Amino acid sequence: PLVAEQAGFGKPEQLPVFLTLETAQYYMARLVRPMLDQGYFESVTIDRNRLYSQILDNLSKAAVVGFPYTEIGKRLKAAWTGELSQARVYDDAQYFATRFRLYCLENNLLDFSLQLEVFLEHLWPMPLVREILVEGYRHLVVDNLEEDNPVAHDLLGEWLPDFESALLIFDQGAGYRNFLGADPHSAYTLKELCNEHAEFFDSYINSPEVGTFAAYLGHALGGSVETSRRDVSTYDDRRPVGDVSTEGVLIFDPKRYHPEMLDWVVEQIAALVHRGVPPSEVVILAPYLGDALRFSLTNRLEAAGVPARSHRPSRALREESAAQCLLTLAMLAHPNWGLVPARFDVAYAFIQAIAELDLVRAQLLAEIVYRVKDGQPALTSFDRIKLDMQSRITYMFGGYYEELRAWLEAYQDAPQEHLDYFFSRLFGELLSQPGYGFHRDLDAAQVAANLVESARKFRWVAGVDEFEEPEALGREYIEMVQDGVVAAQYLGAWDIQPEEAVLLAPAYTFLMSNRPVDYQFWLDIAGRGWFERLYQPLTHPYVLSRTWPSDAVWTD
Repeated sequence: PLVAEQAGFGKPEQLPVFLTLETAQYYMARLVRPMLDQGYFESVTIDRNRLYSQILDNLSKAAVVGFPYTEIGKRLKAAWTGELSQARVYDDAQYFATRFRLYCLENNLLDFSLQLEVFLEHLWPMPLVREILVEGYRHLVVDNLEEDNPVAHDLLGEWLPDFESALLIFDQGAGYRNFLGADPHSAYTLKELCNEHAEFFDSYINSPEVGTFAAYLGHALGGSVETSRRDVSTYDDRRPVGDVSTEGVLIFDPKRYHPEMLDWVVEQIAALVHRGVPPSEVVILAPYLGDALRFSLTNRLEAAGVPARSHRPSRALREESAAQCLLTLAMLAHPNWGLVPARFDVAYAFIQAIAELDLVRAQLLAEIVYRVKDGQPALTSFDRIKLDMQSRITYMFGGYYEELRAWLEAYQDAPQEHLDYFFSRLFGELLSQPGYGFHRDLDAAQVAANLVESARKFRWVAGVDEFEEPEALGREYIEMVQDGVVAAQYLGAWDIQPEEAVLLAPAYTFLMSNRPVDYQFWLDIAGRGWFERLYQPLTHPYVLSRTWPSDAVWTD
């Protein structure tokens, strides 16, 4: 209320609505999607949810770097040297970034970028706000300073003189979250505001051999030996460059075929584990961890008696099998929505919902009981199936199916609830019980919890004024999930909890988890994904940074 009017909000007397990543994408989709048929982004071939998120990412970059959001397109075009069609894409991205900002101001919506700008430009300069913060906090400790963004460093620079004491910690070998706006260069300038400086070179994690190898590897990749040496006290400066021993540090064993590589990796890991190495001290890294690679590795490790788990936080929630099951059952429970799942999706939902049900029986069951009448999906009773078919499916699976069908039917007969209540009840009352697929499956439970949270937050924001009935809001949510707009990512998914299992993860995800292990296996090291940035046609984290010269162009 202190600054709503001067910040330009259209309804300063009303409370603001804080947007999550999901709900921000939802409103962005409402602006962009109707315009795609008019020629906007016609040369862009990426999923729509990535298109929406990259426009939002541009707004966030402008906010954390500290330049006006109206300059996004101009900065991107200035660094571009390729075809002119890409320049038009940047113009389109700027157009929708501006439209989204005006829409947020008009409707009292606060996405991340606007939250940051309102605080820094309007709240922080106010004597009352600054007084509360300055008098309330007298001592400061900042760790991982190099992983924060430039406007945070600016704020600290203004605030530091007001503290009684402060400790700023900077890691010279980090700062790799630049795609999120991290800026180690601006972080390092805060050194001048500190009275005392202390440097530490000893590593409590790396062995001396790994430290020496790391320094030489840094030199081979284009850095000076001295620069690489700063972080490695064990560096042996008597050894000539190019003559470093990798014995005991690096094993390189090229294979001609992909399956051979996977077999060799699993064989090495099994030998380590059987020798007493805890599985949690082993990680398998790849530039990208697709479903096929994950499946192949998991199966091989399981056959070798080695526990394994994967970590792919950028994977959309809708791609998880547990989420697909819940979404399909939601469509079946709300036939009035007119959303008709494919027969295979229904069979797949049965596999996930009923413990130990195989694909053959699930497809047979779906063929018989799943019906579509007048554009609405329905399930028929197991008791009405011919006896020979009942025996093929088995009465045990039929009993669990019938209990599921009865639960969905009873839900339809009762007053309609909001979708997050439906997911929560379905999980708690049925799917988590013995005989059903989510029982004792912690990963499925986590997916269900994320889906409940996603639907609830969507209801809190999208349902404010637009959807009075739960049915309309629920249908909108399901359609947005199918479009990949919501149920995208969860912060909790980034937190890798220690577990006695070999970890499979994309390389960058493991790097960001900040957790060391004793053994790393790098797959497909000739793959371009190790050194090329992800294809992002609407944004560019290096160009949209404070350190990028305004007259520089981006080249290979």
